[in-house]
Amino acid sequence: MSKNDKSNIVDRLISNYLSAQFFIITLLLFTTTLHVFGQQKPLRLFLIGNSFSQNASKFLPEISESGGHQLVIGRAELPGCELKRHWESVVTNDQDASNPKGKPYGGKSLRELLESGNWDVVTIQQYSLLSGDSNTYQPYAQNLYKLIKQLQPHAEVVIHQTWAYRADAKNFGKIAGEERAKDQNEMWMKSRAAYHHLAQTLKLRIVPVGDAIQRVNTNPKWGFKIDTTFNYESAEYPNLPNQTHSLNVGYHYDKNKKLTFDPNHANDAGCYLAGLVWYQFLFDGDPNKIKFLPQGIDKEFAKVLKTAAKN
Repeated sequence: MSKNDKSNIVDRLISNYLSAQFFIITLLLFTTTLHVFGQQKPLRLFLIGNSFSQNASKFLPEISESGGHQLVIGRAELPGCELKRHWESVVTNDQDASNPKGKPYGGKSLRELLESGNWDVVTIQQYSLLSGDSNTYQPYAQNLYKLIKQLQPHAEVVIHQTWAYRADAKNFGKIAGEERAKDQNEMWMKSRAAYHHLAQTLKLRIVPVGDAIQRVNTNPKWGFKIDTTFNYESAEYPNLPNQTHSLNVGYHYDKNKKLTFDPNHANDAGCYLAGLVWYQFLFDGDPNKIKFLPQGIDKEFAKVLKTAAKN
């Protein structure tokens, strides 16, 4: 074998070796890249609200997981809390850090909770009773917005649009001072207008839960119908009026077997619908692909809720 032949063989061996090494390195890099990008970063959501934000997020973790998304939720929620009260707690805490009124969230201030991590999305909302009166939103919403952006400059601040009370509520939300909406539809319209005015003022997006709930409530086939045949004055445990397709808690018996009425808060069906709206908003996900379904919700009704969440 000539020297040239030996040299060619050595060159080919070296070339093959280098090619194999390059292939292995490329494969490792590709595999590592898939691994890194395959690990989805959890979305971090912080809620400034009350029992209505608790309703809306009740099933959101399960819905998000069903859609293949990770979610971390932080909360600054107080029962019946309006925007004014949230902001006044901040002012109180800034003036006197030892004043417990400035730390109403389980002994924490709003600043502390907002600074407890890096949040991707932070929500604000008005107390449902005042949601139809635009004059009750400012300057508190603007002040909260500025505080959030100061503490979490990279977070998106969004507005959670709450819902109107059930059609058979004895009283509806306030729309101008002490004046109240005359019915469910007026409460929805007034609160919707107030939320959209706030969104335009602060240039924020809206999570349209109130619209989705109203779509179902006014659906000729699937909307809740008041039971006019039930004797509410002489009701006896465990009898209840027909509340099929209600999205609110409605009539129920307390621990003392006394008939109680809550036309405001969402029941499991309402919470599920709200969660589906949130899911689509946060992840641009399709509610129809969500397999998770809370116990007690009819599958056909669930289809209606998923459709309402998409519109």
